[in-house]
Amino acid sequence: MQPPLRMTIRMPSILLCCDLDRTVLPNGNANESPGVRDLFASVIKEANIILAYVSGRDLHLLQQAIADYHIPTPAYAIGDVGTTLYQITDNQWQAQTDWSDHIGVDWQQHDAAALQEYLDDLPYLTLQEPEKQNIHKLSYYVNLSTPEQTAVREVRQHLDEHRIKANIIYSIDEIADCGLIDILPQRASKYHAIEFLIDRLGLSKEDTVFAGDSGNDLPVLISDIPAVLVNNALGSIKNNARRIADKNGLAPQLYLARGGFFGLNGNYCAGILEGLVHFHPELRPLIANYARSSG
Repeated sequence: MQPPLRMTIRMPSILLCCDLDRTVLPNGNANESPGVRDLFASVIKEANIILAYVSGRDLHLLQQAIADYHIPTPAYAIGDVGTTLYQITDNQWQAQTDWSDHIGVDWQQHDAAALQEYLDDLPYLTLQEPEKQNIHKLSYYVNLSTPEQTAVREVRQHLDEHRIKANIIYSIDEIADCGLIDILPQRASKYHAIEFLIDRLGLSKEDTVFAGDSGNDLPVLISDIPAVLVNNALGSIKNNARRIADKNGLAPQLYLARGGFFGLNGNYCAGILEGLVHFHPELRPLIANYARSSG
């Protein structure tokens, strides 16, 4: 392999925010283009790109993913379903208390332990393990004999009594055969966390690209933030994202990777790079240079 020529083009600052599982990480059913993670890492290093991972993973699982899959260490990481923000400098992960304070307003600056007391009289809720909790994330198992609408309504009523503004997320764990409820501050979401990071860095949404693959990425994918949906996303997600973006007049902000870009298949990191060039064509010579050298 011949080393790529050094590029002399000065790239603008770009904030690249990527979901991890089945977006950067090739842990889905689709195939990954050979060598694409190395290509991704080279482009991040050479271009003036600020990399941020946006994931539901906690700190330990974020770090484990980076080590297991040999992906670049980011400059920032948003974890725990948007409730934590880390800045990474010289491999030191520093939790950003200004983000915690920002979302804490929704909970009247109470922590998860305080909210737990407000819900103790709901018999169908069982607190999840300590490692699944943090200051601004309160998670329960829910007995499936209690209907979803009932559980969410009663949890919200209890929290409303204490003026707690919460985002209540209900899901089902089919393997464990139980419901799950995550209670977060109302503004603790991927979209709001990315907005917060954009403002902190003094950038604009036009300087930002988000990449995702699944339904929980939808609020960003259909927003005013330029976004790419990787090719390995389910067809139902692609159709839904395209339909809502069209309806809201935001179709130009959403790019669906389809493969064929420098011989890559558009899955995972290949789709991220394809979307990057769509929104920032000035990156094409750099990516072409590295793609040729690895081909």
